Amino acid sequence: MRRSSIMPATLATLAMLGTLACAAAPLAAQEPPVFTRADTLRGTHGPERSWWDVTFYDLHVRVSPADSTIAGWNAISYRVVEPAAELQIDLQEPLVVDSVLQDGKRLSGRREGNALFVALRAPQPMGGVKTVTIHYHGTPRAAVNPPWDGGFIWRRDPAGAPWVATANQGLGASVWWPLKDWGGEEPDSQRVAITVPEPMVNVSNGRLRGVRPNGDGTTTWEWFAGSPINNYGIAVNAGDYAHWTEFYQGEAGVLTLDFWPLAVNEAVAREHWQQTRPMLACFEDWFGPYPWYEDGFKLIETPHLGMEHQSAVAYGNEYRNGYRGRDLSGTGRGLTWDFIIIHEAAHEWFANNISMRDAADMWIHESFANYAENLYVECQTGSAAAGAEYVIGTRASIRNDRPVQGIHGVNYEGSGDMYYKGGNLLHAIRQIIDDDARWRGILRGLNADLGRTTVSGADVEAYISSRAGTDLSKVFDQYLRTTDVPVLEWRREAGTLRHRWTNAVEGFDMPVRVRTTPDAPYEWIRPTTSWQTSRLPTSGGDLEVDPNFYVGARRAG
Repeated sequence: MRRSSIMPATLATLAMLGTLACAAAPLAAQEPPVFTRADTLRGTHGPERSWWDVTFYDLHVRVSPADSTIAGWNAISYRVVEPAAELQIDLQEPLVVDSVLQDGKRLSGRREGNALFVALRAPQPMGGVKTVTIHYHGTPRAAVNPPWDGGFIWRRDPAGAPWVATANQGLGASVWWPLKDWGGEEPDSQRVAITVPEPMVNVSNGRLRGVRPNGDGTTTWEWFAGSPINNYGIAVNAGDYAHWTEFYQGEAGVLTLDFWPLAVNEAVAREHWQQTRPMLACFEDWFGPYPWYEDGFKLIETPHLGMEHQSAVAYGNEYRNGYRGRDLSGTGRGLTWDFIIIHEAAHEWFANNISMRDAADMWIHESFANYAENLYVECQTGSAAAGAEYVIGTRASIRNDRPVQGIHGVNYEGSGDMYYKGGNLLHAIRQIIDDDARWRGILRGLNADLGRTTVSGADVEAYISSRAGTDLSKVFDQYLRTTDVPVLEWRREAGTLRHRWTNAVEGFDMPVRVRTTPDAPYEWIRPTTSWQTSRLPTSGGDLEVDPNFYVGARRAG
């Protein structure tokens, strides 16, 4: 089908947002960040990481809420890509490594901050699979403002029972367990066995394989993720939980839905979490089948706002619609659905199925999840105009403080604009393609062709351009790698419209819809950074740019 027409009247109150964003005084230039060797060790696939590929993590952790400590071990199975004598394991201080074993022998190592370099004694034959086991203990970093400033969260629920969770996006999984803490590599599968005091229940990723009372007042909850999984998505969620299971007939068959609210909130959860089904219907239609049928879908109440733990979505929005009861778009559209259910579940496709290789490309995760909110409004209302109204409304939160894309190789994310600016970038690309069937095919194709892999931003950009049939590289350059909002400069000249892009990267050539007569339909023009001529009606007021594009406009002097 063709793109749904978005009537100007629906967006009239938002039409000036792009222009106003451009009219603001430029922000002061920021000092370039200074990176350390620790940043490089964390963010680079260096020589002590690149010679081995993780195939399986076997993680066992005992969690002690009484004194906020943990202790456990992780057996890392890996395939040898090339011979080497030293490997890097990441475990953040103040956690302590007790021992490292391979083939029953204790290995020595040297610690450099959060990285441990282990000297190997046994031969590491090419193509062979080896296992190294790290035993550790300590008091993990406590989260300050999870999930952004994350770590371990030690709380009590409304009934006074212990309530514990992890959330470590950006900070990294090595804040609580030892691993190769690099985004570019995922194990084929993982066991997560968490031991907690009775009567606490622990919910982690994948399927529950067993519950084992240990005879010492603790119980071990063993979970197994049978799919490739990003390391920051592994989670502990331990508390006094209620549980029920439902079944959803989806694109790929019957999907199990497991719900884990706090026991005190079961009644409200049974009603409020019904939003899960329309969410799945919408996203499967736009993005393709839910990626983890083998592991199921879980929604788990947590003592933090929320996060995209693969197959185990963390929920802490207090059973309110909006974002903590607020509409981030300012339009009212965001108050008819629960932000955390929609946004975090969208990450199952964009973050968990398609995972960034480097933190600099976190925009892949957050831009698409933000854009999914727009699509959900469209699904909910049956109106593309309503979805557009929502995403345009979020522009008020764009700061243009630094580029959306971060710096590669040093674990450095880009600006928080990866949410709202990134969502508006994708919305603009939908307009450029001007064919909803093709756009939907691109979104589904990304998940089919790049799913269950780790990717770079360049991979995603190239895929979209290729499937769109047009080179969008300058559009990506503009919105991901600069803080400038492009401005369409125009003037009337001898019965024609003259126009060009300014405040733009060299060669910026994004097509855009405009009109020069109020209430007339928008027409396409194709400006470049040089003056071009279009034959449009030139009577009436100022040139008006379709507000579906995040740009400014001004009459040339």
